[in-house]
Amino acid sequence: MSILTHISPLDIAASLWFLCLWFGFSFILDRTAFGRGSLSSIMDLKRAAWMQTMKTRDLRIVDTSIMAGLQQGTAFFASTSLLAIGGSFALMNAAEDVLMVFHRLPVSVEMTPAEWQIKIIGLLLIYTYTFFKFGWAYRLFNYASMLLGAVPDRDGNETVEKIEQSVESVTQMTVLAGKHFNRGLMAFFFAIGYLGWFINAAVFIGATTFVLLVLVRRQFFSASLRVAKIGL
Repeated sequence: MSILTHISPLDIAASLWFLCLWFGFSFILDRTAFGRGSLSSIMDLKRAAWMQTMKTRDLRIVDTSIMAGLQQGTAFFASTSLLAIGGSFALMNAAEDVLMVFHRLPVSVEMTPAEWQIKIIGLLLIYTYTFFKFGWAYRLFNYASMLLGAVPDRDGNETVEKIEQSVESVTQMTVLAGKHFNRGLMAFFFAIGYLGWFINAAVFIGATTFVLLVLVRRQFFSASLRVAKIGL
């Protein structure tokens, strides 16, 4: 039996809306000129400024400590993604028990076990995506730490050009790690909107739209953006 027989046209439309908002917003942030004014883009400039400051220091203990903190934060989210994946598998096998609980709630939730499993599979895919993004970001931050350690000292025998190339290398690696981390975090945020689908398609659409509005505000209209722009 086709999987589409368990999903209504409104559910399909809500799913497409979810994917369009998620990947469309990610595309705007990463691939368009409009995204260059976002908080994520401004922080990429700050990463470059950090590395320019780093090359002037004789001791880079501060820089290695910052890099270690970035790795620890990324590792935390990667571990959280694994826990979420495990929880999704547990929910998939507890369809009948969970649906019995839903039927006792004051909110009407009409769902068959097959529909429940389909929705859980979607949630599982989202958390799998976040794990790969956070896992890869962790590895890139690890590479960036190595490149940071390879930046020559100013008082050494290396030329200015060699030092600048090394700084550019660690800068680009840190920016790439940050982009993958941000994509994983964005998937986490949109997973909150996805939970609305377990009530109905209308709530799914509304929750996803709300998440998008929150992310747009934080990226383009937040106090943190104004603070990040200081000095640019």
